[in-house]
Amino acid sequence: MKELAVYIHIPFCDHKCIYCDFYSIINYKNINEYLHPLTKEINNSAQKYEREREVISIFFGGGTPSFMNPEYISEIITAIRNNFQVNNDVEITLETNPGTVTEKKLQDFKSAGINRISIGVQSFDNKELEFLTRIHNSQTAVNTVEAASNAGFNDINIDLIFNLPNQTKDIWKENLEIACSLPITHISAYSLILERGTILNKMVLDGKVKLQDSDYDADLYESTIEFLTGKNFIQYEVSNFCLQGYECKHNNAYWRYSDYLGFGTSAHSFINGKRWWNYSSLNFYIEKIKKGNDAIAGEEILTQDQMHDEYVMLAMRSKGLDVVDYKKRFNSPWLVKSKSHFDQLKTDGYLSIDDNFIKFTPKGYALCDEILAKIL
Repeated sequence: MKELAVYIHIPFCDHKCIYCDFYSIINYKNINEYLHPLTKEINNSAQKYEREREVISIFFGGGTPSFMNPEYISEIITAIRNNFQVNNDVEITLETNPGTVTEKKLQDFKSAGINRISIGVQSFDNKELEFLTRIHNSQTAVNTVEAASNAGFNDINIDLIFNLPNQTKDIWKENLEIACSLPITHISAYSLILERGTILNKMVLDGKVKLQDSDYDADLYESTIEFLTGKNFIQYEVSNFCLQGYECKHNNAYWRYSDYLGFGTSAHSFINGKRWWNYSSLNFYIEKIKKGNDAIAGEEILTQDQMHDEYVMLAMRSKGLDVVDYKKRFNSPWLVKSKSHFDQLKTDGYLSIDDNFIKFTPKGYALCDEILAKIL
């Protein structure tokens, strides 16, 4: 039976951070109106894609899903369970922002079916949090992690951003030290990315903010790998680290090129080489679902070459390229043609190659995008 990952987009938020480019709405007036179209979309999709697929992960992203009532989240989970085959060990993640939950609310989310919490900490440094326009401070972030643990969550991720303007290596190391002192099982550590259309992008264009260069970014990244692996965290993707046994099933579904369905505004789906995405506008999404069966804004059917390159890129950015699985999926001479490139990359310390597995070393991860652009 094929594995299926499910993503639910909750667009509501009380504040737009300067770096965020995800679709979000800074009001809550349409929360209740959103629920029925969302569950209707889930039901309609199940009629097409439920057969021979088992849901192994459900991920609530946003926006700020933790602003919702636990009962609201529970209704969505129930809709999925009623319409899809759901694995007994399904991973159900809720993105959570510090300052939006109490220990009691976290307990209620757990009762609703959430078994994994992902907390958008971003930094434990108050000046950095102020720059990022986050609604919380460092102590609130610490308290939220501890509250999640006290509420009974055994699988807790935190997001952190490095290479912020004026971020020193000592500040970043302090962030990592605080993170590792907390009861977490997973860390997503991202380099600050300048996205078009964000407030931060305009600030940079106007000369109000200056970003640090790529060499400094690479130094911080390599120090991140060294620090976290020294704390028994396993790097299983370019930006993701976990303790043994706590890889994120939802993330792995994307990186291993598995099928996934996205529900809600701006959500993307990928089934059997076809990709499609929903309208972003909340009002338009609600109107389209009410009138029909979906809110699809666009779609594409990938060519074999496109799927090949996406598969290789995702595999190499995560745990590595499984040569046996690759050969099952693709009848391509690319591996043979690329052998000299791989051998040279191994000699130069960018790749490890053994037991039919090709994987980036920490040195290679730091330059993975450049390397992939050359070998694909």
